[in-house]
Amino acid sequence: MPTGARITTRPREAAGRWVRDAGSIVVQATRDLRLSWPTVMDAFRTAGQQVTAAALEPVTVLGIDESRRGRAQWRQNPDTGRWEPVADRWHTGFVDAFGVQGLLGQIEGRAPSGVLAWLAGTDLRWRRQIHYVAIDMSAGYRAAIRTGLPHATVVVDHFHVVQLANKMLNIVRRRTTASLRGWRGRATDPEWKARRRLLRNREDLTDARFSTMWNALINAGTLGMTLLTAWIATERLRDLLAAARTSAGRSHIGHLRWKFLTWCADSGIPEVRQLATTIDRWWAEIEAFIQTGYSTATARASTVW
Repeated sequence: MPTGARITTRPREAAGRWVRDAGSIVVQATRDLRLSWPTVMDAFRTAGQQVTAAALEPVTVLGIDESRRGRAQWRQNPDTGRWEPVADRWHTGFVDAFGVQGLLGQIEGRAPSGVLAWLAGTDLRWRRQIHYVAIDMSAGYRAAIRTGLPHATVVVDHFHVVQLANKMLNIVRRRTTASLRGWRGRATDPEWKARRRLLRNREDLTDARFSTMWNALINAGTLGMTLLTAWIATERLRDLLAAARTSAGRSHIGHLRWKFLTWCADSGIPEVRQLATTIDRWWAEIEAFIQTGYSTATARASTVW
């Protein structure tokens, strides 16, 4: 045993690997190994430094995604009296989106400058091997990638595209309910009863449930027709994204895109038209996803909270 130590080196190293490699949390490792929390945490820090100090393996598809942890912390500057941020509630994670390395790095904040600073800290030859970067629909991330990785193709994950469409659907429902009924959604309103089914995929609804939702909104008049028009727009967008799983040709993808944009333009609903405008602005990145299928799912799963 080293001088001043209470356990030998081997169980200390095993405790660090227990958390680092076995995916165990520190508390569970203390229970399994019958060690104290500070002992296991110090061992994990030592084991983690061995990984962070190692050189990064080549990455073909880099995933960048944000995650939120807790609340932002502020501190008042005694000299100026202004409140300054101490800890950002947003973190940005960098992962090997198409490999086995998992989390490559994580920084505080989600500013483009932070992304550029992390990329600048990597080897130039390593950056040149990155061909695709999967992100969410963040203009800041896209600008940082175009500056730091000008040779890479930006890919927008379909999860964020569908999330944007569902958000649009909720906004339309709230606005039309408030304008036509004069109140927020109530349990007796047909659009309130159908709010969850409107966010479900058509193939996930049975024919009976779909007919119940469809007929109830048709009977609701203008309000229901507006919601169904917005819902059809989200379904046509999903059909467009689903082309990534069918290996469709460019002509078929172009036809699905034309159907979506035409439906949105003819809908007369401001939120639906805004969705079409956003999709059109990000079309190059969305088309890259349809062709490759790369996503930021690994980034969301690997981010350290």
